[in-house]
Amino acid sequence: MLTFTIRRLLTAIPTLLLISLVIFLLVDFAPGSPMSDIPLTVPPEIRRKMIEAMGADQPVMVRYVLWLKQFFIVEPQYMFDAMFGTNFADGAQRIISWQSKVPVFQIIGQRLPQTLTVVGTAYAIGVLIALPIGIYSAYRQYSWFDQAGTFFAMAGFSVPTFFTGNLLILIFSVKLGWFPTIFDTNLQVTDWASFYKMVMQMALPVTVLALFNAAEISRYTRSSMLENLGQDYVRTARAKGLTERVVVLKHVLRNSLIPVVTVIALGLPTVFGGAIVTEQIFKINGIGAALIGAIHVSDLPTVQTITFIFAVLIVGFNLIADILYGMLDPRIRYD
Repeated sequence: MLTFTIRRLLTAIPTLLLISLVIFLLVDFAPGSPMSDIPLTVPPEIRRKMIEAMGADQPVMVRYVLWLKQFFIVEPQYMFDAMFGTNFADGAQRIISWQSKVPVFQIIGQRLPQTLTVVGTAYAIGVLIALPIGIYSAYRQYSWFDQAGTFFAMAGFSVPTFFTGNLLILIFSVKLGWFPTIFDTNLQVTDWASFYKMVMQMALPVTVLALFNAAEISRYTRSSMLENLGQDYVRTARAKGLTERVVVLKHVLRNSLIPVVTVIALGLPTVFGGAIVTEQIFKINGIGAALIGAIHVSDLPTVQTITFIFAVLIVGFNLIADILYGMLDPRIRYD
């Protein structure tokens, strides 16, 4: 397992470098410029100095190498200095947002708690809902519960989140007035009253995302469970006199979780990246909203950094999923 992990980590390095180059070039060559909002009355020499101040006058490969160095070396040094009070960074140039003129990782640190609170809670609830539904639907195939679960999964996965979000706002916020329509990012939980307000404003976005995630995961769980319930080892376990609870939850479920773990692991980066559409609907000031705002104003360093972080998380959770395979299924060996 250790050899496999090291080999995968070494393979991930060129993969991430290639992804970083593609992201940087695509964003850099995309239409739009941070200078487009500057009035035409600004003298050309002033405009040129502003471009130089942002470093946009350098050749594209020079800017790419500098950005890569800042991402993998300078920013980790600043984080290490902040945690342990050291001075490894020593005032090195960080990745600076063209829009706000502050470090991009500082923006991410400010937005991340909002995203983790809402999107992370929704994802956890979605997984907790999906697994029991998928397991019981497969065990009671074609029962009324299975039919209801199938309808719930198809509806939840087919209907886009922007439609579900606006529908819930219209019904429960506008018509009934039960929940707020906009997420208050300045709310601090200090007592039971503020905690209640936080729960109320999280209810609608968490519901939208949890239903969408649960629909997808429950279908994978049901399909994988049905495939394993007909295997020979299940009949052997029943013939040996094992109870249905042990057969289903210990033997069948463990082997069925392999594709489910892949879906869950690949979905976890969305927790950190933020559900962009849902954050826009409910005005959640998270990472997804920061990415959309940066795209609107052509803030290239912010767009490149957030997008690449998302790519790093996908590669990392792929590795975690592969490692979990060997823990769930002893038949899988990486030697």
